[in-house]
Amino acid sequence: MASPKAIEDTEKFMLNTYARPALVLSHGKGSYVYDTTGREYLDFTAGIAVTALGHSHPEVAAVVADQATKLVHCSNLYHNEWAPTLAQRIVTATTEAYPQGTQGIYAKDDSGARVFFSNSGTEANEGALKFARKYGKHVVAAGQLGKAVSEAVHGDPNLKSGLVSFTGGFHGRSMGALSLTANPKYQKPFTPLIPGAVTARYNSIPEMSAFVDERTCGVIVEPIQGEGGIHAAHVDFMRALRRRCDQVGALLIYDEIQCGLGRSGHLWAHHMLPADCSPDIVTMAKPLANGIPIGAILVSPKVAEIIHTGDHGTTFGGNPLACRVGCTVLDHINTPEFLAHVNEAGEVLERELSGLLAPFIGGVVVEQRGTGLLRGVQLSSDPSRLIELARDRGLLLVAAANNTIRLVPPLNTSFADIKKGAAIIGDCVKQLASEQTTA
Repeated sequence: MASPKAIEDTEKFMLNTYARPALVLSHGKGSYVYDTTGREYLDFTAGIAVTALGHSHPEVAAVVADQATKLVHCSNLYHNEWAPTLAQRIVTATTEAYPQGTQGIYAKDDSGARVFFSNSGTEANEGALKFARKYGKHVVAAGQLGKAVSEAVHGDPNLKSGLVSFTGGFHGRSMGALSLTANPKYQKPFTPLIPGAVTARYNSIPEMSAFVDERTCGVIVEPIQGEGGIHAAHVDFMRALRRRCDQVGALLIYDEIQCGLGRSGHLWAHHMLPADCSPDIVTMAKPLANGIPIGAILVSPKVAEIIHTGDHGTTFGGNPLACRVGCTVLDHINTPEFLAHVNEAGEVLERELSGLLAPFIGGVVVEQRGTGLLRGVQLSSDPSRLIELARDRGLLLVAAANNTIRLVPPLNTSFADIKKGAAIIGDCVKQLASEQTTA
């Protein structure tokens, strides 16, 4: 039985914004978490794609303990040794892993790409949107718009302020990010949203081309959508999007908060795309410090040039504790052996599920899809019952859009535990099909 006091105190003292099952987690180890009764659960949620190295990772724990005795926070009034160290490692790891890149964050410029640290994914996206707004003004003021652009935009930098996102995308809950997360469930209670934000259809080149125009300053897109149901962008779409942003003088922002940092089996999901799809900005967060709050914005040299002292800021972002942990996590993820394991584990999961789910395709199951350890199983109806059945069997799952179960275990989960999780999912699907047949 779960700790009743913890649940009672949650209901009594905490704002009611989450629907939680009646269990209280107390600790974790590797790919497993445990509730206050001692029950064990195989964790295929990883804190929603956060604990890339699993729970209670010994090196992460040692770094946290050591840094906590030295310096946790000093604000950005002063330098600390770990923020620039992590920034350098992010820039170097990104460029070395993608030597074919020549534009955007990979532009061969003496100044190079730069990093701004925040505390979360939504904050990283907010910063990216601010940078896009300023870049739009810069393009107009510098006379860098093409001759085909209307005189109105040439005469008023504030008119080049439009922001474009895509259906199925999820970019956060703060006001700017929410305005670019086209889901009525999230948006409707908080309208009106920020002006100038529009949504085009994901993977539709004609619609994208119509929405991204001379008044657009920035476009944000997930190379692989997580919350939206595990959908990958098509190469032709991303190539056309990059080209269109160049045509109209807009920044291309890749939200890799969920799909980046090894989750796809590559350091970045966009590393699976050709070089002519390279972004101007990449946002990141979730796994970067394995659960210690952190976010970051990686910007190209042309963006870095127009962001000056006082343009953006944060109290907690870039603190030495989070950044030192980030260095440890990135050093683990950014190795050929680690990324090879993610790819192999993803293949094991796909193979195991293919056999188990085959009898139910066209019935309870629509399809499975994904890459690396960012995978989804789409059902023909609400997945809540299946998530409940899995939890009863000791497996934690998380839902996504379009009746999809998101499978995002720790990236270092063993093949044996991958197979164990797949077997539980197969068993739950079988029971769900039986229940629906007899209903």
